[in-house]
Amino acid sequence: MRFARGSGILLHITSLPSRFGIGDLGPEAYRFVDFLAETGQSLWQMLPVGPTGYGNSPYQSLSSFAGNTLLLSLERLADENLLDPWDGRDIPEFSGATAEFEKVTKWNEEQLIVAHRNFLAKQRDTSAYEAFCAANSWWLEDYALFRALKRAHGDKAWTVWSLDVVRRDSQALDRAGKSLHLEIDREKFLQFQFDRQWRALKTYANEHGVKLVGDVPIFAAHDSADVWAQQELFELDGRGQPTIIAGVPPDYFSTTGQRWGNPLYRWQVHAEQGFQWWTQRLRRALELFDLIRIDHFRGFESYWEIPAEDADARRGRWVAGPGAAPFRAAEAALGPLPVIAEDLGVITPQVEALRDELGFPGMRVLQFAFGDDPKAHDYRPHQFSRHCVVYTGTHDNNTTVGWFSSEAGADTTRTDEQIAREMSNTLDYLGTQGHEIHWDMIRAAWGSVADIAIAPLQDVLGLGAEARMNLPGSTEGNWSWRFQRGDLTRKIAARLQRFTEIFDRSSSAART
Repeated sequence: MRFARGSGILLHITSLPSRFGIGDLGPEAYRFVDFLAETGQSLWQMLPVGPTGYGNSPYQSLSSFAGNTLLLSLERLADENLLDPWDGRDIPEFSGATAEFEKVTKWNEEQLIVAHRNFLAKQRDTSAYEAFCAANSWWLEDYALFRALKRAHGDKAWTVWSLDVVRRDSQALDRAGKSLHLEIDREKFLQFQFDRQWRALKTYANEHGVKLVGDVPIFAAHDSADVWAQQELFELDGRGQPTIIAGVPPDYFSTTGQRWGNPLYRWQVHAEQGFQWWTQRLRRALELFDLIRIDHFRGFESYWEIPAEDADARRGRWVAGPGAAPFRAAEAALGPLPVIAEDLGVITPQVEALRDELGFPGMRVLQFAFGDDPKAHDYRPHQFSRHCVVYTGTHDNNTTVGWFSSEAGADTTRTDEQIAREMSNTLDYLGTQGHEIHWDMIRAAWGSVADIAIAPLQDVLGLGAEARMNLPGSTEGNWSWRFQRGDLTRKIAARLQRFTEIFDRSSSAART
């Protein structure tokens, strides 16, 4: 599928300003849409928006279908008389620069319990809530029970629950459903509220010419409702533990590779079921987003299989994936898929052939364009085809300013000599002294022939490594960066708007 020429910003919801300690679906999300529209941007790309588990990674979600209730706007709940109006006196002192997940979670959940209690106590029309539960029962029932059970077990992983619940004995689940009825209803209510708030934001964005770009991880988290509810679809033993897990071999980011820990799929079982689970997953993603990026697309051609007992990814092996079949099944049910293929990493001609067979645009990352990687030349703008999406960097990269000033050993496998050569190539190619390297890279992306150009907000703001969103292979300090309202100055907005106009990216939205 081809997309119209356009541009946009990569920014996760949690990175928005908010007085409640984490970005949410409240007023600042609407102000950011206004900023995008005013500067001619047609796309807002986000990370996955599912509920996060250990490590707060959006790519390790407790559900592939549910929304993260930390993103709920408490102000909008107050507008619906589900919470008292906020006067600021009862709000803890949260950081404005980072998302303090642990502190926010504890306080936020207390407010959401109150909101649910008020929903039950006040006489109101519940038909919309009941309709939502009925329409989404195919994922909502299992998810609500899973979250209630997880809380009842002190948030421990489902594999250490009682064996009858692990194995989903019907009588054990019936007992749990009755004893945890209130908690289950609360989870459904919160998902109903997430759905309402999300659809309101999406409608506002679309009305202002901005489309939302979502992110679908290829794998499901082991400790998730998805794996617990449909264990037959995953490579697990009798106790629910993975036997083989996902990751990638040694690469740009790590000499030992990345051991993600996600259980791998039993693709033969998926095929026997007509890839129904994948079709449902894409259906739900397209309810929330206008376009979706498939993370680690290359895993559909072949994936890195790691023995579960291994401490790192070095002893893995490549195993053939399902190819185009999951997407063909989804297309038959959903129609043409507005998909961006994340085709980074070890990419073979077979991966490129699969991407092209499906008609998905791939990704080009400018930070990978000037080093010693064998595919570096493919990431240089003069090599682009129109049918691609160019990024200055992704959520896994350093910021452009941080990357340009990086040193060996900090966050990369590159040597000082390789870094020096890469920076020299960058300056020569861009024809710059590098004093505003972030704008140089944005200009190169916006000026390329790629249908879509996207930059992380950190690059628009010219921030250094302190604003990095994620360092692959690490478990601390990730996902917490936030910007503050005053950061989006008139000068920055005017410059971004001018680039967007000069390079013909503001004339139309990214229509499919």
